[in-house]
Amino acid sequence: MNGFPSKDVVDSVKRRYPPGTRVELISMDDPYGTLKPGDRATVTGVDDIATVHCSWDCGSSLGLAYGEDKFRKLTEQEIAEEQNQSEQSFGGMNMNL
Repeated sequence: MNGFPSKDVVDSVKRRYPPGTRVELISMDDPYGTLKPGDRATVTGVDDIATVHCSWDCGSSLGLAYGEDKFRKLTEQEIAEEQNQSEQSFGGMNMNL
């Protein structure tokens, strides 16, 4: 055993967390990290050792380590609430112009 997840595990993580997936951090054992439980991010990709790379709302780009960090996908309702809050923050302006 080389300590890396199998190809099947990597493929499963890639299917579960495709780019664009919204996630929330539950816990991370990183004494130097600045992320905290509840921080949210958008998945940018998953590499060949199943690290879930993210663009965090707080500006960080730290990846989530498979089997070490705990995180979850946001529900459709939570994503809709985020979008609604974002629209309210911009006064209902269409930012896709």
